[in-house]
Amino acid sequence: MTRELVILGSTGSIGVQALEIVEANPALFTVVAITSAGTHPQLVIEQAKKFAVKLVGVTKNAEIIRQGLPGVQVIDGPHASTEVAAITCDVVLNAITGSIGLAPTLAAIKAGNRVALANKESLVAGGDLVIAHAKADQILPVDSEHSAIWQALMGEKKSEISKLVLTASGGPFRDRADLSTVTLQEALAHPTWTMGPVVTINSASLMNKGLEIIEAHYLFGIAYSQIEAVIHPQSVVHSMVECIDGSTIAQASPPNMKGPISLALSHPHRVPGATKPVDWSTSHTWNFAPIDEARFPAVALARTCGEIGGGLPAIFNASNEVAVQAFIDGQISFTDIFAIVSQSVDHLRASAATTLRDLEDVSAAEDDARQIAGELVKKVAL
Repeated sequence: MTRELVILGSTGSIGVQALEIVEANPALFTVVAITSAGTHPQLVIEQAKKFAVKLVGVTKNAEIIRQGLPGVQVIDGPHASTEVAAITCDVVLNAITGSIGLAPTLAAIKAGNRVALANKESLVAGGDLVIAHAKADQILPVDSEHSAIWQALMGEKKSEISKLVLTASGGPFRDRADLSTVTLQEALAHPTWTMGPVVTINSASLMNKGLEIIEAHYLFGIAYSQIEAVIHPQSVVHSMVECIDGSTIAQASPPNMKGPISLALSHPHRVPGATKPVDWSTSHTWNFAPIDEARFPAVALARTCGEIGGGLPAIFNASNEVAVQAFIDGQISFTDIFAIVSQSVDHLRASAATTLRDLEDVSAAEDDARQIAGELVKKVAL
């Protein structure tokens, strides 16, 4: 039976790859709706026509898209993705970047849709809310690291798990001692993965790995003390699960997101040929090394914010979003990103909400963080 999909963030890296999976497997999937920021209206129009979608959601360029898609309903405005996520379907793929993906995640869950989650910020900023509303197996991970852990945990008892080990490529600066002169072009030159600019910069600072530790805590219900991260430059082992008997279960495949995407869309089935397997006819060398937390302190700070909980992870994430955009805009240096996040967290730690009751609580924490981070950006602006 064909699965009906809603793709949130259809023009981003994950969204585009998901549509390629659909195109290659028309008997398995149909797309009923797509959403995007609308920054690339012609691409939205092309996608909607190719997959004969009935509904499109955008935040900008709605009139251009309406003119190009007569007969297709186009919803526009800041809440377009949230509205579209709530329509009845089999799977909502949330591939939106940033904490703006939280509201659509909650809308999809409350509507009873399964969520293939590539928007890690949903769990970082509002993990307590998401987990409180989600049923068992309603949220399926798309991040390669969390997909690997999910696969490794299949059939295992939580009581017999001693540790989750997330792998990190280490980004372009894993062997660079001095990060003070990093340029935007260098930060965007990821050695392994092709991703959007924000995720790529987060990977370069290992901020991404900090966010993923928080995400793993919520997805798998494992204590922060049992979640670690290691550098694995080849990005073939996507993550590992260590058991109480000393065994380690690893999930491996060449670095390609179509495997994790297709599994989340098709679970409990696998999509034949979704990605190429490891070529065992050639020699391989896989390296693993601990993270240098002196050069990459974001991982430890994320863990601290996660352990404290409440509104602090949302503050951590929102201040990072402000700092990363300031780096992209040439206002601050690469090392200023962490400094601004750390100072924002310190400034707001005492006043942060200890419990998140609803989206308004999350928004309030984020607003405070964006204000403080914005002020800090102005102070250090280049």
